[in-house]
Amino acid sequence: MYHLTALVTLLALAFYFFTCINVSRSRARTGVKAPAMSGHPDFERAFRIQMNTLEWMPIFLPALWLFAIYVSNIGAAAVGAVWIIGRIVYFIGYSQAAAKRGPGFAIQGIAAIALWAGALGAVMLRLV
Repeated sequence: MYHLTALVTLLALAFYFFTCINVSRSRARTGVKAPAMSGHPDFERAFRIQMNTLEWMPIFLPALWLFAIYVSNIGAAAVGAVWIIGRIVYFIGYSQAAAKRGPGFAIQGIAAIALWAGALGAVMLRLV
């Protein structure tokens, strides 16, 4: 069973939903009217946080599940939790200033690469 990986998947989606709500709140707070995508640095950072999270989801989610299936449910959930923590650190840093996004980006990037590489290695072992 993959209950832990399912829970991490749902938490990742909840975090993404939170970033969507944050963009909407930022739009209202800064006065950037739809469909404009720029106009205030606070809004632009909130929007980039949301979009960067979305950009990483197609890398993270398949790697998470393939790692769970081929390597370990608990391992996938643990590394997936690190990915979410990285996204939260990214959110906090980038919300303050663009220059502060690096540590969170590194954490989530390393976690995603670990999931992808682990899944790839496990799949390759089964092919040989």
